[in-house]
Amino acid sequence: MENESIKSFEEVTQFHGHVCPGSAIGYRAAEAGMKELSQERAPDEEIVAMVENDSCAVDAIQVLTGCTLGKGNLIFLDHGKQAYTFIPRKDGEGVRVSIKSSFDVSNLEPKLNPLRMKVSQGTASIQEKEELQTLMSSVTRKILEMPLDEIFIVERIDVQLPPRAKIYPSVQCAECGDMVSEHRCRVKDGNMVCIPCFEKD
Repeated sequence: MENESIKSFEEVTQFHGHVCPGSAIGYRAAEAGMKELSQERAPDEEIVAMVENDSCAVDAIQVLTGCTLGKGNLIFLDHGKQAYTFIPRKDGEGVRVSIKSSFDVSNLEPKLNPLRMKVSQGTASIQEKEELQTLMSSVTRKILEMPLDEIFIVERIDVQLPPRAKIYPSVQCAECGDMVSEHRCRVKDGNMVCIPCFEKD
């Protein structure tokens, strides 16, 4: 690792729960973005992170950047892309970090994906499950040690900052009785209801 001021990968693993290539990719993406911006971890809402998937990588990004859903500075865009944008609120100049088309975990370890498939399908032996864990750790180490420019495209972009998180009053859903944030309510038959009740037949 080039930047010793960032959180360690061990801290990411403690938060995420296990070692895997996905969290390593998120770790390196956050490292690349923060390095490009000359930023350190946000104590509060100083940085906004926009993530375009909901993979293991996002947990690493939360740990390194300090951006979280609860603070309103982690924005999830359901695009299915390995792409992450980091924006300091002080100037709004963003950096988008995306996986290069030339980067493929299979190239680091061809056995990994077939073994993952067998484990997910429930057809793997105990030995194969153990081998998968060994390969996951090996690939993770390789990702953590690779030059950033072999993994990512890092580009400066102009992006409109989302507003700071707001606190809305809660109201009671007229159907299920749950308390729901007022700005998420819908009107059904003249009553304020939550989204699940609004979408029921």
